[in-house]
Amino acid sequence: MKTRDILIELIQNLHQFESESVDSDVDLNMTDFLGYLNSHHRPVNIKVKNIAGELENENIQQQDDSNTDISILIVLLFRYAKSYIRKALKSSLIKSADEFSFLITLITFDNLTKTELIHKQVMEKTSGTEIINRLLKLGLISQFNDVVDKRSVRIKITEAGREQLFQILPQMRLVSQIVAGNLTDGEKLSLAYMLRKLDSFHNDIYKNKKDLELTDIL
Repeated sequence: MKTRDILIELIQNLHQFESESVDSDVDLNMTDFLGYLNSHHRPVNIKVKNIAGELENENIQQQDDSNTDISILIVLLFRYAKSYIRKALKSSLIKSADEFSFLITLITFDNLTKTELIHKQVMEKTSGTEIINRLLKLGLISQFNDVVDKRSVRIKITEAGREQLFQILPQMRLVSQIVAGNLTDGEKLSLAYMLRKLDSFHNDIYKNKKDLELTDIL
């Protein structure tokens, strides 16, 4: 393809991107446009696993599409990441990705209520409370009554929690590098853009619509 043809196609894509974003409240920018281009142009000559082809049930194969692929691959990547995180935490008091996530959140805030902390992890109250209780027992966090709302309990990270967190951060950085895998720098930026877009979409559902039925959410 000649440079002139590429430029014409680029302008056509920019026009289409602008048309599809007409109802958006967000100002258009280059990052969004690059994300749009990546999502509309399928790469060629890249060897990847055929998720649908590995499913033995013919009915499942026939119904499989890109939406199904995304759902399956996100779950698989989460499991890969968890296996790497377990290696990073093997010598630490912190024993799970959830515990790490709670502590890394607390280190960016002076303190949070239990409800706020659990909510930021997009987690059910029962599961979140269990993690908080374990971290309290280990002395990695502490709790105290809210001075304004006496019914509310606030949580903050302790010095012991900070020490444990900083000890494992180098290993967790290695995990991040491994999870990003063989993506190029440009692909990492594109993927990060698309994942943030998905997170924004699902976070709104979690905050405002999580009690609805699936058909209503859709």
